[in-house]
Amino acid sequence: MPKRDTPDMLQGTLDMLILQTLVMGPAHGHTIAHVIEHRSEEVLQVEHGSLYPALHRLEDRGWIASFWGTSENNRKARYYRLTPAGRKQLVAETDRWTQLARAVERVIRPVEE
Repeated sequence: MPKRDTPDMLQGTLDMLILQTLVMGPAHGHTIAHVIEHRSEEVLQVEHGSLYPALHRLEDRGWIASFWGTSENNRKARYYRLTPAGRKQLVAETDRWTQLARAVERVIRPVEE
C-alpha cells in the first residue's frame, strides 16, 4: 500500500502517543515509531526528526526514563520506559484529548435541534 501524506499532528499529540505506546513496556525508538504507525493503520508516520526530540523532551520532564539494552538484532539500543509521573501525565493528556475530540465533533457534526 503506498504511503499517504501524513496529516500534521496537533501539538502534544506525539507525546501522548509515545506515552501510550510505553504503557505496554519498555521499547526503543524504532519500535515506538513502528507501533504508532501500525496502530494508526499507517496514517500516522513518525519521522526520526520528530521522534527523538520528543523522547528527549519527555525524559527531561521526568515522564519517561531511558536505559541501554540489546535490540532484537543484537545491537546496542536505548530503551525508554514510562515513569509513574508519565502514567499520571498520560491520564491527563488522554482526558484533554478526549475533551478536544468531542468538541471538534460537535462543531463538524452538529446535532439538529
